[in-house]
Amino acid sequence: MTPTPTELSLIDRWQHDFPLVEKPFTVVGRSAALDAQETIDVFRRMQRGDLISRIGAVVRPNTVGASTLAAMQVPTDRLEEVAAIVSREVLVTHNYEREHDLNLWFVVAGIHPYAVAATIQSIEERCGVAAIALPMLQAYHLGLGFPLGGSRRQKNGAASSAGEYHPDPRDRSILAAIENGLPLVEQPYHAVADRLALDQAVVISRLEHLVAAGVVTRFGCVVRHDKLGFRANAMAVWDIPDEAIDGVAATFARHPAVTLCYLRPRRLPLWPYNLFCMVHAKSRPDAYAAIDELNLLADTGLKRQAVLFSKRCFKQRGAVFSRGEGAN
Repeated sequence: MTPTPTELSLIDRWQHDFPLVEKPFTVVGRSAALDAQETIDVFRRMQRGDLISRIGAVVRPNTVGASTLAAMQVPTDRLEEVAAIVSREVLVTHNYEREHDLNLWFVVAGIHPYAVAATIQSIEERCGVAAIALPMLQAYHLGLGFPLGGSRRQKNGAASSAGEYHPDPRDRSILAAIENGLPLVEQPYHAVADRLALDQAVVISRLEHLVAAGVVTRFGCVVRHDKLGFRANAMAVWDIPDEAIDGVAATFARHPAVTLCYLRPRRLPLWPYNLFCMVHAKSRPDAYAAIDELNLLADTGLKRQAVLFSKRCFKQRGAVFSRGEGAN
């Protein structure tokens, strides 16, 4: 599906700060001279066409719930079989083949750490392949979306803290109710509130609090980046001395091509890298050019590093808050 100028404009504007008001599609439609129903119809068409996966919350890892990145070294002739087993796990949100000896990379996210651990154990037992877990130790930048209109949202370096979050037992139920996206209706928060037997004002206020506290790092359209031309998905990794990591990461996080920047543990001898950046570009030369710029800016060109391009996406969805168990 090729997006129209109106669709591109709506996606570009509303990857962030989707209105937390009674009738959000009325507000959203104004920028495109559409009424609420016309706007809803456009978003439904984009979702059916796989331009966006949902409108909803991108949740900071390990705040409301737990998560980890994991990787496996799978024999080539078993890759599709193993990938299918991994993708069937409810708590697996992303599952990619990448160009490396560790060729299958997946994210497990759920309510409890034990559920995440149980999912990885289940995968290992079903596949007969060991997995290495690479949990996030520090977030330096959490994705700000994909600029489609030529301008980029200003970055402020390090990711904002979620330290002022005051947990509420209703938060998980609200996030669970929208984990597949807001209902595409005129009053989506009212529909969520009805489902949870809450007041609409409570749903909106809790989401506002989650956003303000940095627990929800972005509230808006979650795009299928490959459908919008960002087909070079590169996980760039470095082995940076521990005492230098914060400075290097701050430099990387400011670069406009970097959508994510994390500190993760090394897992020697298989995995010697600790600083991860996701670079999404429209071509491999563009991705390599961005990584060259990162090395130049941070003086990391001589550090051990690798670039793992994704070859296939087997699964991509948001975190699961509606299930607490780690196995199907």
